[in-house]
Amino acid sequence: MTSPDGNEIIDEMARLRATGEAFALATVVRTQDATSAKAGAKAIVRQSGEIIGWIGSGCVQGAVRKTAQEVLSGADARLIRVRPKEQVVAPVDVDGVELYKSACPSGGTVEIFIEAMLPRPQLVVLGLSPVGVAVAELGRRLGYSLVIVAPEEMQARCADADVRLTEYALEDLTRPEQSFIVVATQGRRDREALAAALGSAVSYVAFIGSRKKAEVLTAQLIEQGLEEALARRLKAPAGLNIGAVGHEEIALSILAEITELRRRGLDVADDEEGPAARACGPESHYK
Repeated sequence: MTSPDGNEIIDEMARLRATGEAFALATVVRTQDATSAKAGAKAIVRQSGEIIGWIGSGCVQGAVRKTAQEVLSGADARLIRVRPKEQVVAPVDVDGVELYKSACPSGGTVEIFIEAMLPRPQLVVLGLSPVGVAVAELGRRLGYSLVIVAPEEMQARCADADVRLTEYALEDLTRPEQSFIVVATQGRRDREALAAALGSAVSYVAFIGSRKKAEVLTAQLIEQGLEEALARRLKAPAGLNIGAVGHEEIALSILAEITELRRRGLDVADDEEGPAARACGPESHYK
C-alpha cells in the first residue's frame, strides 16, 4: 500500500476515471484510541486489490479489500468498523455497522466508508445525421461518455465529445462492455458503419433506419462474410415504441431503451417482445 498525499490521490482518481477503470474509494471517518490513519484519510482500491493511499496498516487492509470488491461487484456503499479482535463477538455491531477483527497491538478502532467509483457508460454515435446529433446531445446531458465517429467535415455538428474518430473503425474501442452503439449515418456509408458496429465487441447496436433497410444491409454484410449471429443482435429500428416524432423524440426513445437495459440489467436478446414490437414509432421516419 503506497502513501501519496491528498493531491496525488485526487490526480490518481482523475487518471483512473479518464481511462474508464472502476475503483473503490475508502475514507476514514472516525478513529478511537491509537490508530495509524486519522479521520479524513483516503485511499483508492483498484479492482486488482492494489491500495493507493494510507488508511491504516495491514490490520485494516484485508477488510478494506474485501469490502471494496463487494461494492465494485454491485453491493451498496457502506461503513465498516475494524476494532481489536477481543472486542468483536459478532459480525455486526449493535448499531448495525459491519465489524472486522484487528490484531494490531495499538488496540485502536477505525471506521471506514467504502464506495464504488464506476466509470460513466459510453455512448458511441456513428454518423452525425440530425437524429445522430440529437442522440449525442441527449446522451451527454444524461452523463454518458461520448464517442463520435463521423467524417471530419461533419464533426463540427456535435460541439462536445470525449473521443472523436473520423473512420468507422472500432477495433480499438475502449470499454466495449460498458458501451452502447447507435448507427446514425442515415444514407451516408451505412454499410461501412454497420459492419464496424456489428463487428465490435459491444452488445447493444441500434440502427436509425427502417426495419426493411436494416434487413437489406445486414443481408449484404452476411454475404460479405459477417457472421449471422452478429447480424441478429442489431436493434432496428432503434428505440422504444413510444410513438416518437421528430429528431429529439426519436433520440429520447433510443436513450430510454439504453437506460432500461442498463438499469434493469437486460440484454437485447432477452427482450421477449422483439425488435418489431419495441420499434421507436412510424417507420416513415427512418427511411
